[in-house]
Amino acid sequence: MRDWAKARRERTHHLIELGGLVQKAGLVDLTDDDRATLLGAFLDIARQLRGGRNTASGDLKIRWRRAGLHAFDRDREHDRTTDGNDHD
Repeated sequence: MRDWAKARRERTHHLIELGGLVQKAGLVDLTDDDRATLLGAFLDIARQLRGGRNTASGDLKIRWRRAGLHAFDRDREHDRTTDGNDHD
């Protein structure tokens, strides 16, 4: 496989995973699949993080990361206890 094709496939896989996170967080349903609303929310998040290397933006990232790790742990535990057979 050519390098450019491999890189494109990897990028596509990465973007699909990111879209899955949007779905997993419930944002698609909460925004009625309004992509302008989703983009606006993401732009707001980016603005908050660009606020500099101050404590507030660092605290946000730490809080968001912990919440995400807990959600992944809950999913893994749920999959373990249900054999992963009841996903949408």
